[in-house]
Amino acid sequence: MIYDITPPITPALKVWPGDTPPTREVLCDIRRGANITLSTLHATVHLGAHADGPNHYGADAPAIDERALDYYLGPCQVIGVGVERGSRIAPDALNAAVAAPRVLLRTGTFPDPTRFNEDFAACSPALIDFLAARGVTLIGIDTPSIDLFTSKDLPAHHAVLRHDMAILEGVVLSDVPDGLYELIALPLRLAGFDASPVRAILRTIG
Repeated sequence: MIYDITPPITPALKVWPGDTPPTREVLCDIRRGANITLSTLHATVHLGAHADGPNHYGADAPAIDERALDYYLGPCQVIGVGVERGSRIAPDALNAAVAAPRVLLRTGTFPDPTRFNEDFAACSPALIDFLAARGVTLIGIDTPSIDLFTSKDLPAHHAVLRHDMAILEGVVLSDVPDGLYELIALPLRLAGFDASPVRAILRTIG
């Protein structure tokens, strides 16, 4: 079974306030007599389900095209967390033992990708340290950021940078049960860019 955990890219999809929302310009349209349909996409690279490049939060850190694809492909665990809106997730909020090198957190605090609420939950640096100590190489979350909306110093991002982990944000996990899966969420090879949209899916194992 495949779970598509990517929100649809439409004009209704909300992006971080001040960032570039998705728009489509149709250059040629078969329905209007052209021989092909041809479109231009204009949008932030932090769009919907997306992978952050380390250069998004670290000076002189690698861009998204320089990241090994191994981060974004392989065994993954979805873990629900009981956490209040606007708070950081501590290690003791995890309702299961860590059993895979990629962990996706279902917080339920950003329930509608077409409505941007600023009080979503985020990761604590202690949680990142805890996961890294257990061999986790990618942390994902069902919110726009692993840090709080009001955060300027981005402590969770910087903890990820210290541990050379990868970040996957904006995934939709509302219909995905806790458990083990295979994650496929490959970023585009956008040279020098600070993030890339992904088509993120989870495949059941066995």
